[in-house]
Amino acid sequence: MHQNIAELNHNFSIDEKISFRDAGSSFPVADISTEHCTASIALQGAHLLSWVPTDQKPVIWMSEEAQFATGKSIRGGIPVCWPWFGAHASNSTFPAHGFARTSLWSVTATEPLPDDNIRISFQLSVDKHHPLWPHPMMCALHITFGSTLQLELVTTNQSDEAITITQALHTYFAIGDIAAVTVNGLDSCTYLDKPDHFNPKQQHGSISFASEVDRVYLDTTGDCLIHDEQFQRTIRITKSGSASTIVWNPWQQRAAEMGDMGKDGFRSMLCVESANAASNKITIAPAMSHTLSACYIIN
Repeated sequence: MHQNIAELNHNFSIDEKISFRDAGSSFPVADISTEHCTASIALQGAHLLSWVPTDQKPVIWMSEEAQFATGKSIRGGIPVCWPWFGAHASNSTFPAHGFARTSLWSVTATEPLPDDNIRISFQLSVDKHHPLWPHPMMCALHITFGSTLQLELVTTNQSDEAITITQALHTYFAIGDIAAVTVNGLDSCTYLDKPDHFNPKQQHGSISFASEVDRVYLDTTGDCLIHDEQFQRTIRITKSGSASTIVWNPWQQRAAEMGDMGKDGFRSMLCVESANAASNKITIAPAMSHTLSACYIIN
């Protein structure tokens, strides 16, 4: 159900905390402002566009050449990859990373929380007539804003048979310089190396970056830490309901081929994604739900 800006502001705005606006061409966006942070979210994809903690540089990266248009994926922010991650398992004509990120979600709730935190909830419903997914189900995304950022992606199976999904919170982090960043927390883990035909390999020590990195780390449930030398900060990623971690930077040549990364945009972004992908796919029984959650903490 389409919600216009007037209805959104009437039903869900919170004075000086949450408001809704049209970012152009009927592209609704929610703006968040608290003592802890500012943020914005597009209703298309329930796609978080920015999160800036007070007295911090932006934590979420957005391409200077990102397109904000109906039905087009947005380069940067936190795309929701659902109900599949990457290419569709059996139909290569279906969109990569599913259809949630280009679908218009509904706002279902906004609520003030203690300590001037704010929570906003979105919903995307799929019925049996959906052209890309013939299984009735519902996806909800709950985002809590404060001095930390928390996302909960809840998938509920509304069909009478088990369904299997893959998924990811495809978070683009803003960094000072990719050459001066390391990722810890994945030592000794097995990963699938996409640039090398998805060959399985083992991680040794921390991850550093000097060329394209596109990896699916399997059976990973612990915290990851992004150490950013130039910004002099560490981003801690804690998660639950997630058994995969994606680490991605396209580097110069791949970024140039993509067309919307911006000039040298690859230098200032790094994706570390909380996911269930490849062999870590999730099967959900009828009338049951699965929750993938991630929390970002800045030190």
